[in-house]
Amino acid sequence: MSTGAKIAIGGVAVGLILWPLIGFWLSLLVIVGVPAVAYFALDPSQRRRLRRINRKQIGR
Repeated sequence: MSTGAKIAIGGVAVGLILWPLIGFWLSLLVIVGVPAVAYFALDPSQRRRLRRINRKQIGR
C-alpha cells in the first residue's frame, strides 16, 4: 500500500474516531481534509500518475 493511501485511510479513521468527541462537521472536515492535503502534497508528476492509474481501473 502506498504512503498516500495510508495517509488517506488514517485521516478517515481519525475522523471516525473523533466524530463523537468533536461533532459531525469537524469530523467531516478531517475525513475530507486529510486526503485532500495528502493529494496536494504530491508532485505534479505523481498526481498525473495517480490520475492515470485511476482512469485505467475505471475502464477495466
